[in-house]
Amino acid sequence: MKKHLPNAITCANLFSGCVGIVFAFQGELVIASYAIFLSAIFDFFDGLASRVLQSYSGIGKDLDSLADLVSFGFLPAAILYQLFLQSPQINNISPYLNFIPFAIVIFSALRLAKFNVDTRQAEIFIGLPTPANAILIASLPLTMEQHSRSSHYILNQYGLSVLVLVMCALLVAELPLMSLKFKNRDFNQNIYRYLLLLFSAILILFFKFAAVPVVILFYITLSIIQFKIAHDKVPG
Repeated sequence: MKKHLPNAITCANLFSGCVGIVFAFQGELVIASYAIFLSAIFDFFDGLASRVLQSYSGIGKDLDSLADLVSFGFLPAAILYQLFLQSPQINNISPYLNFIPFAIVIFSALRLAKFNVDTRQAEIFIGLPTPANAILIASLPLTMEQHSRSSHYILNQYGLSVLVLVMCALLVAELPLMSLKFKNRDFNQNIYRYLLLLFSAILILFFKFAAVPVVILFYITLSIIQFKIAHDKVPG
């Protein structure tokens, strides 16, 4: 039980991603977006279970990456693909432009493969984690549901194309980002994590899903500040 519980939770992540893909291609983007959030919860708890139970294995690590590629790679790409189809089409380009979202799958695969072999990422992330990217994309249909006027801005093929290119670049960028794992409760050691959680809670309380892109941007900015200050403190 101890050995297989984390893998079972990972499989729940994968199952949620698969169900989300079905709903995405049926045009049920709100349900598909919630499936990403559910997968993210399972992804958090499989890592937590591994640490608490001290149950680590190569199979578990590879299984986690495969599940993440489905739930946080293909599923958000499928949601974006549907948003492209709903957007006003760009003459002479749109039939090909509609497939741009699947670049997210490719760059998510590169990000996950890099994570599995990059020893620098034991304590930090290098590049935007795939769950963060997927949650940002999932926030788009949910924001449209809550704020109908936002559809005018979200359903724009130029804007969506730029979003895909930016997110693909961030997934594989040599950009150090802080891990959200708390190893202790020391305030000074976790001040940036506490700031992120506080800022995120306030924004989500007032703006709900529309706050997610701002939270991701704040996470990246805060990480850059943290590592810049840490680098400047190093002698020489």
